[in-house]
Amino acid sequence: MSSGDTKLQCYNRSCGQLFDPAENTSESCLHHPGVPVFHDVYKKWSCCEKKTTDFTEFLNIKGCTRSYHSNIKPVETPKRKEENDKEVYSSPKPMQQRDAVERPDPNQPMVHLPFSVGASLKPVLEAMQKEITLEKDPENDSIVQLNTPCQNKGCRVVYRGEESNAETCLYHEGMPVFHEGMKYWSCCVKRTTDFDSFLEQIGCTTGKHKWHKDKNMEKRAKCRYDWHQTGNSVVISVYSKCPLPDLSFVDANPVKLHIYITFGKEKTIFDEELILYGVIDLEGCSVTYLGSKVEIKLKKSEPLGWKDLTLRDKIMDIDAMTIQDK
Repeated sequence: MSSGDTKLQCYNRSCGQLFDPAENTSESCLHHPGVPVFHDVYKKWSCCEKKTTDFTEFLNIKGCTRSYHSNIKPVETPKRKEENDKEVYSSPKPMQQRDAVERPDPNQPMVHLPFSVGASLKPVLEAMQKEITLEKDPENDSIVQLNTPCQNKGCRVVYRGEESNAETCLYHEGMPVFHEGMKYWSCCVKRTTDFDSFLEQIGCTTGKHKWHKDKNMEKRAKCRYDWHQTGNSVVISVYSKCPLPDLSFVDANPVKLHIYITFGKEKTIFDEELILYGVIDLEGCSVTYLGSKVEIKLKKSEPLGWKDLTLRDKIMDIDAMTIQDK
């Protein structure tokens, strides 16, 4: 039997190579023994000092430790017991003053709100696509080094020569989302709590490999937004010129909203989470992408006036959340 017939898949983080057990030594595998850490806008490995704001660059950080290859998948470390017991001793609940019915739990699962594209945005998107198509791609004249990883999100292929350019690339055109312990791509329905399973999710879009980084990657901005209400609804307007519907989403549960908008030619990202002042009926909510803004229409569960859009003491900013698998 040839050595090629006995090759196994290495599951050490950031390795992913095939290896022959007969040739496996303590110097064979270059990997990360730690866990991924996501804090503010930075992404890093707990075993390394290097950190980055770009998710693809994070996935391409070379391992910091050499040891044997392993064909055993890492076991997700359970949360420490003390973390689960933090809420055992809680302060007395304040006297209920506003809601006629019990307020739903803000940690309920969230769903994508249905959306439509307004007439004012469609010609802008078409013009942008034509402009991108007509631009000369400088990457065509660039030299690609062997073993350069594909920069498309979710693709793990490396450049092996000209034949790599003819391959079909499977990648995610959306953005990675880490929310309430769940990990998923904004372009996919599949969700998981395990980081390694998230990394192994096969792309949902086909195209060509991209061997060079975009000049503008994951640029974030704070967009201005306002709101108004009627007896039965609340309308939020987020002012973001030329939003990209395919790279954006709005998630909601009865008392919480997660707004993720990608807009403009540079694909700038607005990412915000709001704890709503009142309770909404998800069946009557919708999103409309317009030329200069995104309108989010929320149906009130009861025809009561809202004193404000949010409960300000409970507003959470996605950029300030700490998501750490330890």
